[in-house]
Amino acid sequence: MKALKFITLCLFMTSCASVYVNHDYEKTTNFSEYKTYGFYDDMETGLSELDTKRLISAIETKLNTLGLSASQTPDFLIDINSIEYTEQAQNTVGVGLGGGGGNVGGGLSVGIPIANTKIARQITIDFVDGTKNGLFWQAKSESTYNPNAKPEKREAVLQMLVEKVFKNFPPKNK
Repeated sequence: MKALKFITLCLFMTSCASVYVNHDYEKTTNFSEYKTYGFYDDMETGLSELDTKRLISAIETKLNTLGLSASQTPDFLIDINSIEYTEQAQNTVGVGLGGGGGNVGGGLSVGIPIANTKIARQITIDFVDGTKNGLFWQAKSESTYNPNAKPEKREAVLQMLVEKVFKNFPPKNK
């Protein structure tokens, strides 16, 4: 029974995609001035049309909960770009042999690489003020990506990504 729990835990941990987010912003920006947003009409997101709709919907929902609203004459525009890439997994299986007795010890260890690749995606979200200082906030996220995932899973992953991206938005100027 313990083995079954361990295997279930391992499968759960490996099935959850890790999302890494990096933020950058213009520190002189007064974020309280921004009340409305819009999206660039000619965005080339690098995502499928359906994933683009899912991501935009998740961003709109999050921004609305932060007190911002969509507008035809927005205070700032949002641009989304993404790239897909493959990364070599750094997994190895270790085989060890050791022994010792008295004051003598010895050991042997061999790492056998497991060759598999993962598909990853980097999504960049830019906030641009066309009348003032241009780009004033940017978030880059990196996460694993499964192009064969079901729509529900894709939507859940994008919603989790948006939550992490906007976790510390607006930034606290120090």
